[in-house]
Amino acid sequence: MLILYIFLTNTFYLTLANDYYGTYIGNFNNRFHDVSGEVYAVDSRTLFIKGFSYDGQGPDAFFYAGRNGRPSGNGFRIANEKGSTEKLGSYRNEDIVLTLPGGKTLNDVRWLSVWCDSFSVNFGEVNVAKNLKYPRPQKISAFDGIHDVSSDKVVIVDAQTFLIPNFTYDGQAPDAHFWVGTGSRPGPEGTFVADENGSNEPLRRYIEKTLVIVLPGELTVFDIDWLSVWCVAFFVDFGSIRIPRNLNVPPSLRMLNIEPQSKLNCEVLDESIGLEVRWAIAGKSIVTQLVARLNDGQYMAFGLSGDPDRSRMVGGDVTVTWMDHRSGKGYAEDYYLDAKSQCAGQRGACPDRNLRRGKNNVRLLNSAVINEFTMLTYRQPLAARDRFDTTILTNSSQSVIWAVGPVNSKGEVSYHQKRIRGDLYFDFGRIPNWNCPIAGKPAPQTERVRSGGNVTPAPAKASDQPWFIPPIQCFEPEDGVFFAQIGPTGGDSGYSSITGHVGWGIAWYINGLLIPEIHVVRGKTYTFVVEGGDDPQFAAGYHPFYITDDPEGGYEFKSQEERSRLKVFAGLQQTRRGQIVPVATGRLCEWKEDPRQPANQFSSFGAYQRSLSLNCQEGQPGILQWTPDRHTPDTVYYQCFTHRFLGWKIIVHDRCNA
Repeated sequence: MLILYIFLTNTFYLTLANDYYGTYIGNFNNRFHDVSGEVYAVDSRTLFIKGFSYDGQGPDAFFYAGRNGRPSGNGFRIANEKGSTEKLGSYRNEDIVLTLPGGKTLNDVRWLSVWCDSFSVNFGEVNVAKNLKYPRPQKISAFDGIHDVSSDKVVIVDAQTFLIPNFTYDGQAPDAHFWVGTGSRPGPEGTFVADENGSNEPLRRYIEKTLVIVLPGELTVFDIDWLSVWCVAFFVDFGSIRIPRNLNVPPSLRMLNIEPQSKLNCEVLDESIGLEVRWAIAGKSIVTQLVARLNDGQYMAFGLSGDPDRSRMVGGDVTVTWMDHRSGKGYAEDYYLDAKSQCAGQRGACPDRNLRRGKNNVRLLNSAVINEFTMLTYRQPLAARDRFDTTILTNSSQSVIWAVGPVNSKGEVSYHQKRIRGDLYFDFGRIPNWNCPIAGKPAPQTERVRSGGNVTPAPAKASDQPWFIPPIQCFEPEDGVFFAQIGPTGGDSGYSSITGHVGWGIAWYINGLLIPEIHVVRGKTYTFVVEGGDDPQFAAGYHPFYITDDPEGGYEFKSQEERSRLKVFAGLQQTRRGQIVPVATGRLCEWKEDPRQPANQFSSFGAYQRSLSLNCQEGQPGILQWTPDRHTPDTVYYQCFTHRFLGWKIIVHDRCNA
C-alpha cells in the first residue's frame, strides 16, 4: 500500500523540467579510479549526483564528508544510495541520491569525497561553498475567497508539491477542483490537480484540514502562475494564490527518479488490522503516519515506552489518533500514560493538555480514509517540550508501544482492545527502510486539461416544490428601470429547481427577485441599473451584465467558434483592437442570507426574501440601456459576462396587453 504517496512522500523530498536537480554544487575532481559526476543539493540533508562514475577498484572506498580542511578520514561516512555503509562497488554514469546521517546538514559540509579507509587516500572530491543556498520549502500567501475558501499560508514543499494548512471550503459548488495555469488571473484554460487522496472528483467539504497536493506529470511550480479552487462548470475562481518567480525549492522525487518508499520508514505493528507506522525525520521534528483498518469510534496510539529497556505502557508518551468518519475530521492528541485507567483528574491515561504544565505538542497534518484504511498523519518535535514528553532519539534505538481501542464522542479513550505483545525497539534516525507490504501503486489519474471547451454540469435534481417567482410584467415598472444585483441561489427550491441548471451559489436578482422572468415590449427603451461588481481582480465578485440569446452566459471564456454561434444584444462592445469588453459594470450589491435561516427552511421565496439583507460597496452603479426591436428574438437572456448560469429569460412582445 503506497498510500504514503499522499502525504509523507511528497512532504519531504523534493521539480522544474527534466534537468532540474536542485542547487548545483560542482563536479567531482578525479584523483584516482575515474571518479566523476555532477553534485547537486536537493535540500538540507540530501545530495543528488548526476552521472556518478567510479571504477570500483579501490580496496576500501566510501562516501565521506567533512566540515574542515581537506578530505580525510576525520570526516563522517555517508551511506550509499541503497542505505548501505558497505564499501563502494563500481558505478558507470549512474544517477544516485545520498542522505546525510542523522543530525547532519549541508551547513556541516565543506567537502564530499570518495575516500579509501585502508590507504587514507582521496579518490575524488567536490568542495561545498560555505554560503551555499540549498533549496528549501517556501511559504507563500494564503487562500481567501468565497464559499468559505481559506487557509493558512501555503507552503511550496518542492517543485511539484503544495502543503495547504487549515484548508476550508464549504463544498457547496457542483464542480470545484484544484486548478493551475498561467496568466494574470485564473481562467478556464488550466490543468486539474488531484486532491489530497489522488482523486479528480469535485472537491468535498473541508474544515481546517491540512492537505498535500501534487502537480500532475512533469508540470512544476516553475511552469504556472497561480493555484486556484476553480469551478470548472461555471468559470468561477473561489479563491486563488499567486506563485512567485525565482523559487529556490527542492526538486521532487519524481524528478530524481527515486521510489518514494526509499526515503521513508515503515514497519508493520499488527497484520490482522493492517496497522502500520510510517515516519520521516524533518529537521527538528518527526512526521508520523498511522494506518489501519479501523471501525468508526476506534483510536490507534503509538509512542515511546515508559521503560527505556522494554515496552511498557505505564509511563509511556504516546500520540492517540482517531477520526470521526461522519464528518471526516481527524484528531491527534499528546498523551501521558500515568496508569492503566481512563483519565480522572490528573491520573490515568490523560491528554498532556489536561495535566498541570502539560500541553499538546502534536499537530495533526492530515486525515483520510482510503480503501477502508484510516490514515492519520501528525508532526511532533523530537525534543521533549514538557515534563510528560520523552525525547525521540535519532542516534540509538528506543523501546516503543502501541494500542488500538474505543474512543467516545468526547474524544475520551478507553482501555485498549489490541496492544503490543513483547518488546519492540525502533531506531528512528536509521537509514530510511520500508518494511511494509506494497500491494501496488494506485491507478494513474487521468489528467484533464481544458483550453476553451465548456463543461456542462449535469441537470439539477428537480425539487418537488420549486418556488414561484412572480414574473416582471411588460407594464411594470412603468419607467422601465430594472435594478440588477447579486444574491444567493435559494437552496433546493431556488435557481436550480426553477431553471433545471445547477447553480454555483449566486444568481442575478432583478428588482429584488431571484431570476425573475422579465417581459418587455419591442420599441420601448429599458434601463438596467447594474450593481454586480466592477473590480476584475476580484473575479468572484465581478459580474458584468449583458443580454444575449445564449441560455448559459459566461461570454468572456467562450471560444471564437462558440461566440460565432451566439448573438449579443446589449452590454458588450468591441475595442479598436477587436477585443470584446463589457460596458455594464458597477459597484457590488449583494443580497446576503442569514446563516441561521438557510433557504431550505422556507416554503416560499417571499418568506425567504424577507430574511435577506442587501449589502452594497462604495461606488457608482453601471447603466445599460436597451431597446428591443423587430430583430430581437422572442426569448433572450440576461447573463453574466464572466460566469455561466447566473441569469434567466427575457420574453419579448410586440405589444403589452396590460
